[in-house]
Amino acid sequence: MKLQKPVRGVFFDLGWTLLYPVSGDWRFTLTAQKIFPPEYLRALPDDRWAKALQAAESYLGDHHLLRSMEEEFHQWRTYYGMLAEAVPELGLSPEDIRRVAEEQTYSVEDYGLLPGARETLETLSGKYRLGVISDTWPSIEPRLQKLGLREFFDCVTYSFTLGVFKPHPAMYRDALEKMGLPAAETVFIDDVAGNLRGAAEQGIQTVLICARPDADRDDAIPNIAGPGEIPGLVGA
Repeated sequence: MKLQKPVRGVFFDLGWTLLYPVSGDWRFTLTAQKIFPPEYLRALPDDRWAKALQAAESYLGDHHLLRSMEEEFHQWRTYYGMLAEAVPELGLSPEDIRRVAEEQTYSVEDYGLLPGARETLETLSGKYRLGVISDTWPSIEPRLQKLGLREFFDCVTYSFTLGVFKPHPAMYRDALEKMGLPAAETVFIDDVAGNLRGAAEQGIQTVLICARPDADRDDAIPNIAGPGEIPGLVGA
């Protein structure tokens, strides 16, 4: 597996590329899983929980242009409120919903680093321009600061600032403009094959990382098992 040289810039996704959710679920922290018991909810008849999740996710997608963590908090409060309304037998109170939304927004303890993530960024820093292309919310900034990663990135493209998610072309165009390099001299590492296909359409080289337990597989895209393989891949 080889990349076209030279590679001068490396774009990273964040979730399951450098970070993982401590609870195992990006939407449900450990506290949220106590309030919304996963096994109970999955056992509800008529796909009621799946339908509630779909409606709540649609709400997030339709209201993703955000300017602050306060706006994010109100969005999560609506999201969890929609889910609570779909399962009234849980008897959740407004205080329950507020507490879960606050943790989802303001906690900096719910993300962890994948093995090799920090070492990879340390190795690449100063040798390559490093950037982020991530579907995320305003709360990502204090979390990256807490984990000591923010200083490594020369530029970031976050979905909430554009109001669209990958693989929308605007995400990659924004990232390339900020990186200031020809697309062919950059590589994007992500755990979702569809996101990588969107990047490839903009001329960016792509690598599929398979650290996620239910990782995507696509033999047409070079793949790696974890972030520790990235320096060798780009030639650092």
